Amino acid sequence: MALKLKKGIKRLLEEAGARTRGIAPRDAQARLADPDTVFVDIRDVRELERDGMIPGAFHAPRGMLEFWVDPESPYYKPVFDEGKAYVLYCAADWRATLAAAALAEMGLDNVFHLEGGFGEWKKAGMPVGERPHKSQG
Repeated sequence: MALKLKKGIKRLLEEAGARTRGIAPRDAQARLADPDTVFVDIRDVRELERDGMIPGAFHAPRGMLEFWVDPESPYYKPVFDEGKAYVLYCAADWRATLAAAALAEMGLDNVFHLEGGFGEWKKAGMPVGERPHKSQG
């Protein structure tokens, strides 16, 4: 017997999509050089190693995102200072849509999710770089 959920992933994504703003890869690319826009890669580090990432993106694993955004959290990251626009992305835009909804609920106003995710970004021929490695020592 299959588990009966009150709300499945399709409905969660539909509801999150209705509360958030997507941005097409071409429109997002136009923001790459904008100092007031931060691209946030929420994929697992293994995905970054395997597939690369958008050049200049900040890596914030999906499991830590809300903790890194909240200034009252011991895990807060200053990259999430006020006044920036954030373009969240994952592989196919499912995690990023849910994450964008969570950040909007937390009070971040200028959050987008990359429509189609990193897969669509790559398919459209947009720039891809390697994951930056932390320096040793």
